[in-house]
Amino acid sequence: MKKGLSIIVSLLLLFNGSGALYGGWHLITHPDGSSIQLSMHWLEHTPFKDYLIPGIILFISNGLSSCFVLIALLLKVNKVPWFVMGQGAILTGWILIQMLLIQTVHSLHLILGGAGIGLILAGLLLRKAPK
Repeated sequence: MKKGLSIIVSLLLLFNGSGALYGGWHLITHPDGSSIQLSMHWLEHTPFKDYLIPGIILFISNGLSSCFVLIALLLKVNKVPWFVMGQGAILTGWILIQMLLIQTVHSLHLILGGAGIGLILAGLLLRKAPK
């Protein structure tokens, strides 16, 4: 069970990390959102004037950190279940805050929110799985 679970966690981390690195980088380099077709309209109810700060946060909190957790998983670091749960909490929190700020729910929010919850549950299962 642990090997199969590790594969699922790896795929979730790759999905989240690669998307966050890609999206975050584009928001950092094009703060108007134009390179990934994001309208400035989405920022109307947020404290942000452009996508630079959200891009930096996305790149670090979901992009780089997912990569670090994936590396820890591959290296079989002792505390990896906690790292997986933490990354799931970060992703879920990011999605919830994003939905509240832009006051809209899109299908990608549901997919990524599900991935975040999946990471939390998978981390719990990894903690209980025999070594």
